[in-house]
Amino acid sequence: MAKKLLIIGFVYPEPTSSAAGSRMLQLIEAFQAFGYFITFASTAQKTERSIDFKTLGVEDVPIELNSSSFDGFIKTLQPEVVLFDRFMVEEQFGWRVAENSPMALRILDTEDLHCLRKGRERAFFDKAEFTNEYLFSELAKREMASIYRCDLSLIISGFELELLKKQFGIPEELLLCLPFMEKPIDEEAQRNSPGFSERNHFVTVGTFKHEPNFQSVLYLKQVIWKLIRKKLPEAELHIYGAHLTQKVEQLHHPNEGFLIKGYVEDIKETLQQYRVCLAPLPFGAGLKGKLIDAMKSGTPCVMSSMASEGMFGALPANGFIEDDAVLFSEKAVEIFTIEKTYSEYQNNGFQIINRLYDKFYFNKLLLDTILGLQEVLEQHRQKNFIGSMLQHHTMQSYKYMSKWIEAKNN
Repeated sequence: MAKKLLIIGFVYPEPTSSAAGSRMLQLIEAFQAFGYFITFASTAQKTERSIDFKTLGVEDVPIELNSSSFDGFIKTLQPEVVLFDRFMVEEQFGWRVAENSPMALRILDTEDLHCLRKGRERAFFDKAEFTNEYLFSELAKREMASIYRCDLSLIISGFELELLKKQFGIPEELLLCLPFMEKPIDEEAQRNSPGFSERNHFVTVGTFKHEPNFQSVLYLKQVIWKLIRKKLPEAELHIYGAHLTQKVEQLHHPNEGFLIKGYVEDIKETLQQYRVCLAPLPFGAGLKGKLIDAMKSGTPCVMSSMASEGMFGALPANGFIEDDAVLFSEKAVEIFTIEKTYSEYQNNGFQIINRLYDKFYFNKLLLDTILGLQEVLEQHRQKNFIGSMLQHHTMQSYKYMSKWIEAKNN
């Protein structure tokens, strides 16, 4: 009989729109390779770009907040593993899972550390240095509590893993560094990637639901692109991303070579048309899907130190890392005009994907970790006394608030 995985999603994944959607698809594929029958449940509404779960062989079940109908649902399903997509979902449903399916392994996929991203965003808009005052927020307390209550949390980058251990004191046995899991790029695919002379113009990518992406495009428009155009007056910058808003569309200026292109279905095929990807992200967290897509497409990058965080390990990057606007623009022009520099960084990108993001290695690591925890789950939970304490106290507030809302609704 097939093992069962229940994924409780914050939203319905959009793999062609966001890195988070791609990440969820990778996890689904990994668990299917492990032989799991997967049920995806969410309180969210589907969009036109949501995954069609039927084509993946995944059961799709709508669920309600603050409703005991979920209790009957999970009692019947009795999954071996429950995966919470973001800590807010664990807050809403974790206590119900613990009560009605106590032997299910509870895994939190953090996507990125929300407290880190939001803290940096606050510091950015305050025009202040990012300090522990911004990091140790109310959001951080909620997020750390969720990590403690789960048996395992998937952390997207080594940088965030070290932050959790050193800054927050989270025990290493509760964490697993699991980056994007990409299919290796073989030599034939590397050779067939469009070369320097087959590409033109600059590109940047990112969903506009994500504030760092909008601020990055705004910075390109107001500062960096003007510097690049002084040296390359015929060059264009094409901006791709889902969920366009009016404030983004207003940045469209063809006479300046600054073109808002919007959503695109196949980002890899699109990126292969361009010579340089620009990513001057001013804040954020996690790994940057746009850089992963650029490396897979053979497109060198110029990026901020924030964009590069946790991306390359000890390997040379797939482009220049610069925070100064003048240097950033100069390096962008260098890659754009010097084929040798372009080729070197293109090759770096292929090697990074193959050595740091190998899906086969990380699939095995995930499976081995899950199997190991399932064998010693009772002892694992006994060692995590803080998690047990938070399960006992903190989750009672969510439980009784939910029951009060349910009674009120009835």
